[in-house]
Amino acid sequence: MNYKKKLLPLLVPIIFVVLWELLAISINKPIILPRVTDVFAIIFRPTQDLLGMGSLIDNLLTSLVRVMIGYFAAVLIAIPVGIIMGYNLKIYDLLSNFLGLFRPIPPLAWVPLVLAWFGVASMANFYPWESGTLYLYLRHIKLSMVFIIFIGAFFPILTSTIYGVANVKKILIESAHTLGAGDRDIFLKILIPAAAPSIVNGMRTGLGVAWMCLVSAEMLPGSVSGVGYLITHAYTLARTDVVICGMIVIGIFGAFLDYMFRQIENTKFKWQKNTS
Repeated sequence: MNYKKKLLPLLVPIIFVVLWELLAISINKPIILPRVTDVFAIIFRPTQDLLGMGSLIDNLLTSLVRVMIGYFAAVLIAIPVGIIMGYNLKIYDLLSNFLGLFRPIPPLAWVPLVLAWFGVASMANFYPWESGTLYLYLRHIKLSMVFIIFIGAFFPILTSTIYGVANVKKILIESAHTLGAGDRDIFLKILIPAAAPSIVNGMRTGLGVAWMCLVSAEMLPGSVSGVGYLITHAYTLARTDVVICGMIVIGIFGAFLDYMFRQIENTKFKWQKNTS
């Protein structure tokens, strides 16, 4: 029974791959739809050079660094702001309408403004030396790309943090006050633990959005590496197999990061399901 349960999620992907291969053979035009074997030949050789742009693994690592910098910047700002807004009604009233103006704006709409602000400036601008391997690597981490990823991740994290803190049961806080707990104890032992499931869910959503913003960010001027740029460059050369390979890699890695968060939710916050 457990054996069948483990194989069941693989059924649809297998059917999809088989239909893809049959359709590719039928069309017989690799520019429109390459064969599965051609795409997976690239995936299973991640260290080979692609289109003179380095290997698949090199471009993936570059993209990952960009995502993580923008994402963790969003986490470091959104969570503290969200906690304060969720806990203090006056601060919420002060900031909610202002931040609400920016939340519906798609990250791509920021591109013209971001280019005017940052141009092609990179993290290397903050590096004290203009030579060395690290300097050359930092030149690929453009500030405009990091900002687009930051914006994509910021609002899901902020919204979930506000919701989590604001919905902590007041009776828990009032009971702690009655028993003599100070603000620090209430914050660390009641507020944060109770809001943690919502905060982690927001981080999970924010990471997914940040990963989706990656391709758009890597299409900005000054980009010469990354999976998103690899997809764009491959399209101009009519290398559809490389385009699909890049899409699959983004999907697999994004799903892996999402799986990590789901594991955290399932192992650390089981108590929430029992109390709901």
